[in-house]
Amino acid sequence: VQLQAFGGGLVQAGGSLRLSCAASARTFYRYGTGWFRQAPGKEREFVAAISWTGASTVYADSVKGRFTISRDNAKKMVYLQMNGLKPEDTAVYYCAADWADVGSSVGSEYDYWGQGTLVTVSS
Repeated sequence: VQLQAFGGGLVQAGGSLRLSCAASARTFYRYGTGWFRQAPGKEREFVAAISWTGASTVYADSVKGRFTISRDNAKKMVYLQMNGLKPEDTAVYYCAADWADVGSSVGSEYDYWGQGTLVTVSS
């Protein structure tokens, strides 16, 4: 499975961005997908995940109520809508996928990772 994340950019605090993750696998509809991020000098952290059915989602406390993860299996896409962005959301964002996953917050459970897309939030 190849994943490509895009949609990052520079935005002012309080603004919005939508990240997208495009997958290559025809069976992508069977993969749970997660978004993770890594800020400069910090460890990678979980952001959000969605089950392969789309019925279940989980969020990090730091983004709950501001970010929304969704997926379109017909288009083999996963999205992360980010509203109310804060400077502390600045990071490289990565999408990841795992077969038949219900949506995990644990990065080591994901087998496939895309390249990151940089999100910069100015104050």
